[in-house]
Amino acid sequence: MKKVAFVCVHNSCRSQMAEALGKHLAGHVFESYSAGTETKPQINQDAVRLMKELYGIDMELTQRSKLLGDIPPVDIVVTMGCNVNCPFLPCRHREDWGLEDPSGKSDDAFKKTIAAIHQKILDLSERIQRNEI
Repeated sequence: MKKVAFVCVHNSCRSQMAEALGKHLAGHVFESYSAGTETKPQINQDAVRLMKELYGIDMELTQRSKLLGDIPPVDIVVTMGCNVNCPFLPCRHREDWGLEDPSGKSDDAFKKTIAAIHQKILDLSERIQRNEI
């Protein structure tokens, strides 16, 4: 089974939501991890609340902010849309999803980001199953 790392600088919002949705929607296709070059003391609380509300997933029970060195070697790296320095992690395939960070924005902004991640997870899962990646 392929290992996928969802990476952004702080590993507190977008990458955490992607890890949770990867496990929830495509756990039968790939293993999901998230990490960053810096950590935060806790996962973004708006992300935690909305993922619980929309999917029944409590990210605080199963996830924490992690550094790149805290996860195993991976096959695929997905960066979330870093504006400055995207973290580097060795892999066979790398892509950037270009998602804006919804931190500090409205619930609607979060929900749009979550919906985009949901769709991209499904697309990634299909490409992996077709051996395109």
